[in-house]
Amino acid sequence: MGFSELLEEIGGFGRYQWIHVTIIIFPSFLLMSQNLQNNFASGVPAHHCSLPANHSLYNLSHVQVDEKQLLKAFIPLDSSGTRLHRCRRYVEPQWHLITTNSSANVSQQKTEECLDGWTFDRSEFLSTTISEWKLVCSRHPLKQMIQTIYMGGFLAGAMVYGLLSDRFGRRSIILCLHLKLALLGCASSFSPSYTVFCIFRFLCGMAVSGLVITGITLNVEWVPNKARATVSILNSCNIAFGQIVLSGIAYLLSDWRKLQVALAAPHFLYFVLTWWCSESARWLILNGQSDEALKTLQRVARVNGKPEMINKLTREILDFHMKKEIEMSRLSFTAYDLMRTRGMRRISLCLLVVWFSTGFAYYGLAMDLQQFGVSTYLIQLIFGAVDILSKLLVLVVLSFLGRRISQSSCLLLAAIMIFANTFIPRDLKAIRTILACLGKAFTASAFSTAFLFSGELYPTVIRQTGMGFVSTVARVGSMAAPVVLILGEVLPSLPGLVYGGSAMVAGCVACILPETLNMPLPDTIDDVEQKWFQRKAGPQENTSLCEGGASECGGVVSAEDLPLKVLKDVEEAGRNAFSPISPLRDTE
Repeated sequence: MGFSELLEEIGGFGRYQWIHVTIIIFPSFLLMSQNLQNNFASGVPAHHCSLPANHSLYNLSHVQVDEKQLLKAFIPLDSSGTRLHRCRRYVEPQWHLITTNSSANVSQQKTEECLDGWTFDRSEFLSTTISEWKLVCSRHPLKQMIQTIYMGGFLAGAMVYGLLSDRFGRRSIILCLHLKLALLGCASSFSPSYTVFCIFRFLCGMAVSGLVITGITLNVEWVPNKARATVSILNSCNIAFGQIVLSGIAYLLSDWRKLQVALAAPHFLYFVLTWWCSESARWLILNGQSDEALKTLQRVARVNGKPEMINKLTREILDFHMKKEIEMSRLSFTAYDLMRTRGMRRISLCLLVVWFSTGFAYYGLAMDLQQFGVSTYLIQLIFGAVDILSKLLVLVVLSFLGRRISQSSCLLLAAIMIFANTFIPRDLKAIRTILACLGKAFTASAFSTAFLFSGELYPTVIRQTGMGFVSTVARVGSMAAPVVLILGEVLPSLPGLVYGGSAMVAGCVACILPETLNMPLPDTIDDVEQKWFQRKAGPQENTSLCEGGASECGGVVSAEDLPLKVLKDVEEAGRNAFSPISPLRDTE
């Protein structure tokens, strides 16, 4: 028997699990808001060059002009001919342009950069980092660097806090991270410079990543197998709901400094609430703290209304249930095993392309909302609603079309939507918005499918390592996405072509992967080779559950040799996360 059976005996998914999951999952909608807040904190207001400081000295007594007319004399039109240029002004005022019926050719008039700074429109955003630190024109790429630096922190946090939670426990790390995110987020609102703000965003990214990973792990270790799918769907929808909440908060505040506080301050409350949660009993046992684990399990039994189990739980019972898990924890598998055999190499390389492109395209669409010509707040609200629907629909589609077709189709359809949107004229706002929503829906569905598909492709003995690998690749893709937006300064259609091309390639690569629908999950690396590639791993490739790997065992472990708990978990493994911001943690 394993730890999952022990959870069932003390109440299964009882009152304790409901409260625990609610406390851990509830903050996730704000975590998604942290990922996407740059759309509002660094929104680009309409702007133009400030007029020369001495423009009031010009003699305008002979003509009556308002401010808009006056701008015509100082600011040329951009290439579209419909709005004022954002980065240039006339060297000498063109007074004749103030006359409304003037048709003089001014294309040859000399212009200069905005020597006196910029004037920003405050109708959509009262204050952003763009207007605060003048990140426009030649400094415009610095806007995208804020998001790239944040995603760099997200990647670093995944590596750092995953290890720390294994060393110091899940609950203690979650407590520290809630406090860290609350303090750093609020402190970032007082950033005196762009550099300081970027440092805070990097550290916040680390905290968000750690909370996502450690929270999922703690949930998985307290939730019985049969309830994990439900918890996964709740978490996924809550994360998507965060996009809707973000649009409302940003609209009400419309100030980047206030937004930092609004998204960070609630974590002080989450810090207090998390004290109610217990440390993972499984982690306590595996780290030699059986007495503390016993007290924790007795508390859970009491909250779940199982008082008769309190006296029945003893050290001997724990040792009996956890014997196999303790043996499994001593196994040594590394990332090298993902590439050891031909089959594993093929799966890992294909998933590398799929995950990178999915994260790349998803954040490419999600982080440039102003390109659609619709209110940034409205498009974020629509994107959030689309995400919720897509996550629910994809669960149904996967059961009919299978994993491979669903994965490939979502990526290819996303590519088509992105390509189409790239070539639609910008004045057709309704069509562009519809195509953007469809592209967002397909990329979100591709993410959900990738989580499930990857969990079913990797064998039990190395599933957590494999999922950590592909999740890291996705973070790299999300880091690269904002950088590509800078290419729009050279050619407006270039980012769309890159995002769409990446999704197109990944959709084709996904066709190479084997189908996993209605198939038992592989337990060992040799299972992968036999099941999907019709061959056995060679002597140098055999990998079993023996201590130190296959080289010391010389054989392959059969299903009968695996712990009972592993056999029961295989139908649930790989289905525990359906979110573009959270890696699956198959800790069982």
